[in-house]
Amino acid sequence: MLILISNDDGYFAPGLAALVEALRPLAELIVVAPETNRSGSSNSLTLDRPLSVRKATNGFLYVNGTPSDCVHVALTGLLDRRPDLVVSGINDGQNMGEDTLYSGTVAAATEGYLFGIPSIAFSQVSKGWTHLDAAAAAARSFVERFIARPLEAPTLLNVNIPNLPLSELKPPRVTRLGRRHPSEPVVRSSTPYGEPVYWIGPAGKAADATPGTDFHACADGAVSVTPLRFDLTHAAQIEPMREWIPAEWTGANR
Repeated sequence: MLILISNDDGYFAPGLAALVEALRPLAELIVVAPETNRSGSSNSLTLDRPLSVRKATNGFLYVNGTPSDCVHVALTGLLDRRPDLVVSGINDGQNMGEDTLYSGTVAAATEGYLFGIPSIAFSQVSKGWTHLDAAAAAARSFVERFIARPLEAPTLLNVNIPNLPLSELKPPRVTRLGRRHPSEPVVRSSTPYGEPVYWIGPAGKAADATPGTDFHACADGAVSVTPLRFDLTHAAQIEPMREWIPAEWTGANR
């Protein structure tokens, strides 16, 4: 089995190293990760410049681009065979609710999913890498389960792991994404030349953390597993939109 591993914290991140060590006994691994921290880069691809791929002393490959770049370049140019699984993480901080839209960790896994490869994104709920060994063990258990019982359809799993000792982690719960309040306001500052600059504010608090959500499971000490998809069509609005658009469209004739 071949597993492609990436992340968004950079090829030097402790979470990536822990994940690789946990999975090393299970399969052949290849790591292609960003050169620097690219958190919040979402599913962006770099199209305005060429990308370089270099090898670190530990054998990891790193790319001067986004997490999506890393997986895309690996799948379309670097690898001589198709991986059986794409794994991303372990991220330094949660990716729950609307975070998944911005997350580079989830984006790396999504890129594998878009190529029809089962993919899993792993994140720790709190920043700081506390109990990283437990998170790595939990991640390994998911991959072991996949090896023993592969999922039939291309699958994208978003896994969030509370920062707890392994003995205190509750069994995984299959969840839906919760929702957050809007983000906090930007933080305004200035350059040494007096020019205004703005830092994106912190994420908002959970607005929907009811039972069944990823927020609720993790707050209760359980590992959250959310299956994702990326059909963004708002199906419930298709019929109302058909009624809203006039039968005889004249805009093109103006």
